[in-house]
Amino acid sequence: MVGPARAASYRALRSISTGIQDLPSACAAEDVVLGDPRDRSLMREIVTGTLRWQRRLDHLLTCLAKRESCTLDPEVLTLLRLSAYQLLYLDRVPASAVVDDAVHLTRKARKSSAAGFVNGVLRSLSRQRANLPLPDRATSYASRADQLAYLGVSLSHPDWLVERWLDRMGFDDTQRWLSFNNEVPAPCLRTNPFRGTREETLASLTKVGVQVRQARWAPGALIVESGDPSAQVASGQVFVQDEASQLVAALVQPRAGSRVLDICAAPGGKSTAIAAHMLDGGLVVSCDVRPRRIRMLAEVVRVSGSKSIHSVQIDTKLPLPVAPIFDWVLVDAPCSGLGTLRRDPDVRWRRTASDLPGLAEAQFDLLEKASDAVRPGGQLVYATCSSEPEENEEVVIRFLECHPLFVLVNLSEQRSPGVPPEVIDADGLLRTSPHRHGLGAFFGAVLARR
Repeated sequence: MVGPARAASYRALRSISTGIQDLPSACAAEDVVLGDPRDRSLMREIVTGTLRWQRRLDHLLTCLAKRESCTLDPEVLTLLRLSAYQLLYLDRVPASAVVDDAVHLTRKARKSSAAGFVNGVLRSLSRQRANLPLPDRATSYASRADQLAYLGVSLSHPDWLVERWLDRMGFDDTQRWLSFNNEVPAPCLRTNPFRGTREETLASLTKVGVQVRQARWAPGALIVESGDPSAQVASGQVFVQDEASQLVAALVQPRAGSRVLDICAAPGGKSTAIAAHMLDGGLVVSCDVRPRRIRMLAEVVRVSGSKSIHSVQIDTKLPLPVAPIFDWVLVDAPCSGLGTLRRDPDVRWRRTASDLPGLAEAQFDLLEKASDAVRPGGQLVYATCSSEPEENEEVVIRFLECHPLFVLVNLSEQRSPGVPPEVIDADGLLRTSPHRHGLGAFFGAVLARR
């Protein structure tokens, strides 16, 4: 009988590779099928790990199969990838069980003619685990071709992205960045003052065996070192929120009684953080486009216990249905997500360089619409979870050129409590990065209306 976690991993990876679902949705769908929490955990580990190391795995499979991985049936390739990941990176399951399950799943996928091929390739990989045919480890003195081979294949990233970062940052920082993206991130939490004091929340986590430590940069962030905080998440005591995302939310510094508009609010982490900052003493209007995301947002708000957040569905193709009355407007813009590759490894294979101009145009359009809601003297915050200048400072520069009523706030001079100076760059912009801060690549700019 095939292990349920491996069967679920195959279904999830096929759903992702065909574009039916993204990584979070595919794993959530399989969580419903898998009753045992241990199977859910293993499934998520296999799926994310396979995506994280996909190019490296494909290179090894090509060498052992003596044919390009792209020539294989998609179902067979998926089975080889997830099985190769288990053989090379997991030690909880015997190699024989991994190979046997792969053969059974090959037949179940109606690819019986490939069963012998799958068996042979995986057994060969198992025998060669100590001597894998990978590009040699490169250095900053190596040729560009050797650098690209090592960074792209051995560290499992697409060439177009590696070349961009290599040109922008040099070899050493690019290597550190890619290595960071291949780490398994520890969950990061934010405490919720509406459901208890920080001390009460820490005591609640300790009671169920969850060990946490204070994060390095965001003052309210907690890194989970061990244990399962799902009970505290479900009760609203804590939210799972990336540390860099918490820094973006901290750029919004409303006073009690302020009006805040959060344009792309789902799933609600930043809206609830802003409401908590005001202790519910103001108004937060949280918007999103799709009904599913509005439902998600409404549920997070309900769990948070905040009474000052009101969710509204909008159509970003039209002018926003609001007047210029808001003290703060946050545009956490839909973007490439290239700053979140550690958490979302599927993004590195879904995005291409050709996506960036269209995304930047949509971001500029959204920023223009959002600016109409800012009152005179108010502030507009633009943020992304992208590493690329086309989506970040280039959007801001273009906006300022077209909108003389707005000026860039230098965050080094006008400090936001909760945003340490180390994450502010020379231009006064929030910019986090793996090689400098050990964080995903997030960007934030504050624009003040005259």
